[in-house]
Amino acid sequence: MNIKRVVVGSLEENCYIVEKNNKCIIIDPGDEADKIISYITCEVVGILITHYHFDHIGALNELKEKYNLQENKYNIDGFNFEVIETPGHTSDSKTYYFKDDNIMFVGDFLFKDGIGRMDLPTGSVNDMKKSLDNIFTYPSNTIIYPGHGDKSTLGQELINRLSF
Repeated sequence: MNIKRVVVGSLEENCYIVEKNNKCIIIDPGDEADKIISYITCEVVGILITHYHFDHIGALNELKEKYNLQENKYNIDGFNFEVIETPGHTSDSKTYYFKDDNIMFVGDFLFKDGIGRMDLPTGSVNDMKKSLDNIFTYPSNTIIYPGHGDKSTLGQELINRLSF
């Protein structure tokens, strides 16, 4: 699996293009559709959204139309992943876990050295605590790809979580 990070928009959101076997999925197309399209080198077979804040979906409609796709179709040809509900930052937050590749796309739920804000509409401290308890049951060497900033591992973020 090949992962391309495309940083887009004024909030520098991470859009990911995940390639496998000459096909790809787009995760969180936050803005700058033309920039995202310029990184695509194979057939687009899906679009995944971790949550519906503007900085994660700004280019969604344009890409859906261009590639004739629906977002969050979970049976995507050639891609095997688990959808984990991870409310806290928002009530609709989802994490996509690719077990075979030991990676997760976590949106704004979890970051390198931090967690998502809970003070925006539908955010919840209680939901965040439950989601963190759940996510840290997954392998600690799982690589996380957040909606902003650099990647990390669940093990490193578990160490950081001790202060929450």
